Amino acid sequence: MRFINPIPFVRDINRSKEFYNKLLGLKIIEDAGNFVLFESGFAIHEGRSLEQTVWRQTRDAAESYGRRNWILYFEHGDVDAAFEKIAPHVELIHPVEKQAWGQRVFRFYDPDGHAIEIGEPQS
Repeated sequence: MRFINPIPFVRDINRSKEFYNKLLGLKIIEDAGNFVLFESGFAIHEGRSLEQTVWRQTRDAAESYGRRNWILYFEHGDVDAAFEKIAPHVELIHPVEKQAWGQRVFRFYDPDGHAIEIGEPQS
């Protein structure tokens, strides 16, 4: 057995696809309408259809999928440039900060309230 990828549920697949593709720069390698796979192995799935497939029911449409219980982690060679590009378009958790382990990161929410961390590559 091997782990393949996380697949966060998203409320609006088109909005999230644009967010990850245009704003974060992830290249789309498969777009099946309600499922999008990016080159890095990261994927998103339209929540209502996946809820129906997995649990045979859907939940309240107003409820956010983000629960503040995990972080989607990405790395970027120039964290400051990534911050300047992304920060004006998102709800920031915090700007670029040096963490206790020495890495510089910033964190924000995607359109569904999932926390995202972008850090400089660790050597």
